[in-house]
Amino acid sequence: MDIFFQLFWLFFILSVLSPYFQQQWLLGARTRKIAELERRRKSRVITLIHRQEAVSFLGIPISRYINIDDSEQVLRAIRLTDKNVPIDLILHTPGGLVLAAEQIAEALLRHPAKVTVFVPHYAMSGGTLIALAADEIVMDENAVLGPVDPQLGQYPAASIVKVLEKKPLSEIDDQTLILADVAEKALRQVKTTVKNLLKKHMPEEKAEEVATLLSQGTWTHDYPIDVEQARSLGLPVSTEMPIEVYELMELYPQAQGQRPSVQYVPLPYRQGPPR
Repeated sequence: MDIFFQLFWLFFILSVLSPYFQQQWLLGARTRKIAELERRRKSRVITLIHRQEAVSFLGIPISRYINIDDSEQVLRAIRLTDKNVPIDLILHTPGGLVLAAEQIAEALLRHPAKVTVFVPHYAMSGGTLIALAADEIVMDENAVLGPVDPQLGQYPAASIVKVLEKKPLSEIDDQTLILADVAEKALRQVKTTVKNLLKKHMPEEKAEEVATLLSQGTWTHDYPIDVEQARSLGLPVSTEMPIEVYELMELYPQAQGQRPSVQYVPLPYRQGPPR
């Protein structure tokens, strides 16, 4: 009986510690891959990657988005970087707080050396706002950016303002009127920020046009802006993605359930499947 009791506790301890050791291995592997990319490009590499990762031995997934902690860490990394050293920022995010995204974008805009943003999959909303500060945006051929129109709670600011155009003021409640006032301010503020970022790449008149498209509710907030459309807007987009960026993304696994929803043989296929 004692041997079974000991085996049970050994299994329990291993179950508790296994996620910790796995996480430490991932952190070490990420650091090595970042250092490898820095040596190749002679740059400072910063990652801003938001995925659901399993935490604790219960495997509880947590949602990630751009927040104040992110902006503090990115700004610190920029401060620790010599003005003559290029910055490479790897972005994978659904967006987040406008304040945090604007802080990061403005800090990147002020960095004198070249700033490159890599988007291996998507950088939506606040992620796109950050990407606009770069001298070059490197996207996977299938990656997307997104509109940066502000959201107030569950509603787009542009849609709240539309209420004022569609209904007489006498038929609109006070709360909606207050929201519309805040929405107008938010739209104006974000447009000004976007225009300031875009003037790095294009004339002021063109920057005004593109800032309006991106920030004033032209599309739904989850509208995907692909490589060709990003280029048509005048953004400095390239598709020359370093292999190290893809390899680094493999070290940020999604939290797994009992069965994966996508499955394939993880090998490159050339001239047909391997035999």
